[in-house]
Amino acid sequence: MLDLSGKNALITGIANNRSIAWGIAQQLHKAGANIGVTYLPDEKGRFEKKVRDVVKPISPSIILPCDVQNELQIQETFDYLSNSWGKLDILIHCLAFADKEGLGGDYSDMSRKVFNQSLEISTFSLGNMVKYAKPIMSEGGSVLTLTYIGGVKVIPNYNLMGIAKAGLEMSVRYLANELGSQNIRINAISAGPIRTLASSAVGGILDMINHVEKIAPLKRTVTQLEIGNTAAFLCSNLASGITGQIIYVDAGYTIMGM
Repeated sequence: MLDLSGKNALITGIANNRSIAWGIAQQLHKAGANIGVTYLPDEKGRFEKKVRDVVKPISPSIILPCDVQNELQIQETFDYLSNSWGKLDILIHCLAFADKEGLGGDYSDMSRKVFNQSLEISTFSLGNMVKYAKPIMSEGGSVLTLTYIGGVKVIPNYNLMGIAKAGLEMSVRYLANELGSQNIRINAISAGPIRTLASSAVGGILDMINHVEKIAPLKRTVTQLEIGNTAAFLCSNLASGITGQIIYVDAGYTIMGM
């Protein structure tokens, strides 16, 4: 029943084979979607090579550079999609960043520069990418982003990313209201802690994972492919009545009081 054949999906945020975005890409491909991916360009081309090597098994039809701090590059990305695909059906936003200064110490000691950079990449980029995506989502579509419980509850060493994720979750709700009349849905997956390149920057990530494994009803954390399965569902017609929601994929951890 879950069929994404004929759907064009752009996936951002793949860094390596442990990225949640990679789990999503695999499951969307498995469901039949035509995949395009972006990478963060750097002078030596290291990120591009890593991404190309990782995604080779799913043979994406488009691989593009896209730095969300570069407005022209974002515009060029969606212009290319429009010219190559004609339409976009699915946009996966798996982008977040905080300098190490924003992931420890006193929150009030954070610099303006670090705060602004994190919010631009982690929060503002969602709405900004949607701005360029919606004109080519001519047949409706689905937008999906990633969040974490640190956006609603205090998590040690998460600090600035918690603020960014709180803003991201509220962005999902406002964008859902904006996009609904165009038959474009937007949701977020709040994933349990997973060892990824991004999470490795958070102090005590292994302690967080061990804690979830002890407390969560399923007595484990989740995998990238489990998040990918939920993403495929949310991007399919099976979820046609779901928008503006934060879906928890965390082995049940958030239902526990102690």
